[in-house]
Amino acid sequence: GGPQGDSDLLEVLTMIHTAKINSAASVTVVLPNYPFARADKVDKPRTPIMAKLVADLLTTAGADHVVTMDLHAGQIQGFFSIPVDNLFASPAITTWIKSNLENWEEAVLVSPDMGGAKRCTGLASKLNLDFALIHKERKRANEISRMILVGDVKDRVCVILDDMSDTCGTLCKGAEILKKNGAKRVIGIVTHGVLSGNALQRINETDSLELLVVTNTIP
Repeated sequence: GGPQGDSDLLEVLTMIHTAKINSAASVTVVLPNYPFARADKVDKPRTPIMAKLVADLLTTAGADHVVTMDLHAGQIQGFFSIPVDNLFASPAITTWIKSNLENWEEAVLVSPDMGGAKRCTGLASKLNLDFALIHKERKRANEISRMILVGDVKDRVCVILDDMSDTCGTLCKGAEILKKNGAKRVIGIVTHGVLSGNALQRINETDSLELLVVTNTIP
């Protein structure tokens, strides 16, 4: 799922196969960041469903059980004919917010797109926080054309919550939108910090984003 996701996947498949042909009773595969998770549907003609292909490869190689975290789409579990446990980073995120964010009770959780709204509203309800949403339109993959804020963030601390950040274009533009709408501070919290290409440079050059917090699902 990281910069070397394809070669890492092949290595995992090789290890599963090796264990099986050497009489392992069962094989549990732990994939904190599920490879190619965003390719979970045909969103335009003649595109592959890579998340389904990965599921088929893991099953064919001999996996008996898969453990992963914060799947980009819960429907990926349905691609498997073996048990899949999808763990959630929300307990760790909740702990971080309460321990490190001053006056966290007054913060606003922000979903950077419609896809993450359910995840974000769930955590907002658990913490009894307000919720905002950014609607985004893409020109092409990894390139945002327009973003619209739904919700009131004026003079509030905003926490952008997302499952994955790749080029960080969504994160940085979202932070700029929040600042333009009067946000006092903007912090990003991401489960899977892919941070490919010039993502780190983009983050450092974005004055609107004060801090980015990621989990260690990607080494």
